[in-house]
Amino acid sequence: MKIIKNIINLIRKYYKFILITVLIYLLFEIFNGTIPIAPRLLTRYYMQIIMFAMINIIMTVSLNLINGFTGQFSIGHAGFMCIGAYTSAYFTTILFKAANMAYFPQLALFIFSLIMGGLMAAFAGYLIGLPTLKLRGDYLAIVTLAFGEIIRSIVRSSDEIAAFLNQIGLVKFSETIAKLNGPRGLSTIPALSKFWLVYIICIISVIIMRNFIYSTHGRACLSIRENEVAAETMGIDTTRYKIIAFSLSAFFAGVGGGLFAHVLRFIHPENFSFIKSIDYLIYLYAGGMGSITGSILAATGLTILPEFLRVINFQQWRMVIYPLFLVILMLRKPDGIFGNREFSFLVPKKKEVN
Repeated sequence: MKIIKNIINLIRKYYKFILITVLIYLLFEIFNGTIPIAPRLLTRYYMQIIMFAMINIIMTVSLNLINGFTGQFSIGHAGFMCIGAYTSAYFTTILFKAANMAYFPQLALFIFSLIMGGLMAAFAGYLIGLPTLKLRGDYLAIVTLAFGEIIRSIVRSSDEIAAFLNQIGLVKFSETIAKLNGPRGLSTIPALSKFWLVYIICIISVIIMRNFIYSTHGRACLSIRENEVAAETMGIDTTRYKIIAFSLSAFFAGVGGGLFAHVLRFIHPENFSFIKSIDYLIYLYAGGMGSITGSILAATGLTILPEFLRVINFQQWRMVIYPLFLVILMLRKPDGIFGNREFSFLVPKKKEVN
């Protein structure tokens, strides 16, 4: 009875958020033709764009934890995405053949692979963050940029690494790494990122990161952003909290990478280049530093905009209109679309903050 009462209380407390998310999902399913009460307006191509938009929301909000709420400057987010993508694809494509499994074992394996991808990315974030997060500003940006490029180069050089391991007698490790296909890319990845699953994971990811931001740990990160020296003076272990934020951000970037791999069904080291990290920085600054709402709107809008221009036969002008829009946006709204404001349902009441 106590559990039921708690569930009822949660529904009462967050009924607006639950209602909005359910209505949005139902609208997508209706327009996709899954619920046959209206003509189908969203083809598979459009649904794939929407799924990429939701993955970009996860990536942008997670980057916001570091750059927006903790006040650091990371530009190597694609490196964590790469770790998550290859780890998840390893479990579903190389270690196990998820395509040949029944539905529920397949789903369980996919969720497990996403968690493992997130954990591997978080572990990498911890290893990178521990020695480097004492750096600030441009110096930290250079280190994170180098990290992203190192990860991509390691994957691209997997054939050479496999050959070296084979020469020193580590045959099993060599065979496993060789299956990553190095510069040829990893293909035959099963299409396990279904719309409903991507949608649920996107919502859960945003909720977890929102709760972290408004917790005591999140307040510590905000104090670091505002004045790191003052935060240290007040007894806050700034390095510890920066590592926590960095690792949590890397975890969700890894999960986003796993979802990305199973939507695209083919991953290549070039998918996770420096340009990919810049894309997420653009979404972040366009939406507004320190705004979850801004990250959601910018990631969605700027993912759909180039494809919308392609659909209306403005493909030749796509790379003119898109940057022109960004320039006008930054001139008119230098703090981003939402600045540091939020939708009311994303801001907890005072009694919820602990």
